[in-house]
Amino acid sequence: MCARSANDLVDTVEVKKYVPKRYQRKVKQVLDRENKDNRSEMSIKPDILAVATIKHKKIVNTIYSLFECCQETKTYRVLFEMTQPAHVVTLLAVSVIGMLMYPQGQFNPKPDLIKLSPLLSLIYLSTFMMHFGSQIWMTFVSGLSLYFNVPRHTFGEVQKVLFPRYFSVNSFLSLVTLVIFLKMHPAYSWDAYVGIQVGSMVLCFLLELIIRLYLAPPLVQLTIIKNAIEAKAGLGMEIGKYNPGPLSKCPHYVKIHQTFRKVHMAIAIGNLITMACTTLHLHYLSQKMLVI
Repeated sequence: MCARSANDLVDTVEVKKYVPKRYQRKVKQVLDRENKDNRSEMSIKPDILAVATIKHKKIVNTIYSLFECCQETKTYRVLFEMTQPAHVVTLLAVSVIGMLMYPQGQFNPKPDLIKLSPLLSLIYLSTFMMHFGSQIWMTFVSGLSLYFNVPRHTFGEVQKVLFPRYFSVNSFLSLVTLVIFLKMHPAYSWDAYVGIQVGSMVLCFLLELIIRLYLAPPLVQLTIIKNAIEAKAGLGMEIGKYNPGPLSKCPHYVKIHQTFRKVHMAIAIGNLITMACTTLHLHYLSQKMLVI
């Protein structure tokens, strides 16, 4: 009814067959009035969710358009399509962490522990909770749910988008948590327990940063190539399993798949190590709460 006009309905075979010609004009008028009332009702009672979705889509499309324009620039290609900028970012990250761990004046011990402002405490707890929550969700909920419920290529398309963003967000959250923790625990105040916490947090941040810079981009490219080959062979629609079919005898595909598995396994191991580091810090915070 909504997609067809009154003229279309009047001209249908059923109307012409069962409605006398002298009444067809009346039917058209009734249908026009009904459509007008429907449109009026929709304008009076708009779907707020639909309106919000359309507005959000326009904003997202605008952002993506600007991002696509940036991707065409030489600066973007230099920063994100070459390995040298990744080396620079890694070097800067290590240098910043070193300066935070051993700030100037570390040899002037103070008896009292530095207390954070309420705002910094809120940021510290928020970043840690978001970091740990994203790890649990991505590893045990989102990943497993999608793998066992959608076609393998669909799962790969989702992971291709989520993987870089997951490690980008997690490395940022991990860095913020580490910076605030080091501000609260300067190097001169460390004991063995705090030293273990700092070491695990530094390891967590560096692993997530390295995975984002050096492992996630090749994994995305391998996923694109691998899925394209499988799609041409009519594969990739199986759910919860991997079946190479006739491609198991293709040396080119087998080599790509083996490389994909190695990179994916390295990322998985790194992700598990970062989860262990985050869990260790969760244990630390729980012990602090018991003391309080």
